[in-house]
Amino acid sequence: MSEHFDRDWLGLREPVDHAARPASLADALAEWVVRVRGANEAPLRVLDLGAGTGSNLRWLAPRLPDLQLWTLVDHDASLLDAARRDAGGERVEHLRVEDFAAAPPALPGAAPDPLLVTGAALLDLVSARWLDALVAACAARGAAVLFALSYDGRIEWSQPDPEDADLLAAVNRHQGTDKGFGPSLGPGAAMHLERALERHGYRVEAAASPWELDAARPALVRALIDGWAEAAAAMEPTRAGDFRAWAARRRDAVIGDGCRLRVGHRDVLGLPPAPGRGSGVAAG
Repeated sequence: MSEHFDRDWLGLREPVDHAARPASLADALAEWVVRVRGANEAPLRVLDLGAGTGSNLRWLAPRLPDLQLWTLVDHDASLLDAARRDAGGERVEHLRVEDFAAAPPALPGAAPDPLLVTGAALLDLVSARWLDALVAACAARGAAVLFALSYDGRIEWSQPDPEDADLLAAVNRHQGTDKGFGPSLGPGAAMHLERALERHGYRVEAAASPWELDAARPALVRALIDGWAEAAAAMEPTRAGDFRAWAARRRDAVIGDGCRLRVGHRDVLGLPPAPGRGSGVAAG
């Protein structure tokens, strides 16, 4: 898996991620857990893919019923070491280093415990084949699915710049390049997940989770703008100078002139059909 995210970047984005996420999907998921668990008080087993330092756990776990057992999976052992210290050890059952670029990790086998497969800021990196395989495995196990903060292709500014459209087009092309899983779904990831879940009979809910940024987050804004300029230049090397100039103007506009920035993301929840109903695929 070629993508690597350092702890500093994850720390910069975590409060913005948490502010962006819609509580409505977590509420619907919590209701499903209570309904499926019934009177058995079985623990909710959670498989968190691309878990990093545990940001998804820190946001989601307090919003779900108690008796949770989380398995955090990431290809970076140093990030999981941080998760071990910071991510609420009383809930974490396993920390697993795994290169899951070739295929999704195996889900736990059949069990009476309700199962959730989740992740944040992951799906826009993966391929259609990878995601279809994951959804099929979740459907076979009767697992709920919640993936948050998939980039949706929108970068919007309160003050326009002549290079915005060209920059965005180049960035979105870069989003579709191979990030280690094969050709990435990029901005189409959330919609692809919704369609795949619906084919398996899931009840699907989705909600926008945009980042809202201004001068209050200067380090994150600088990192984003510089990263976008670098990605755009990788797609159009002859315009690298134009994109560097755009980045300088944009840093000044947000941090010095009060320009605001919105980065589009989408969260998707899938709740499996009741046992015995089967999936749409099986019925076909």
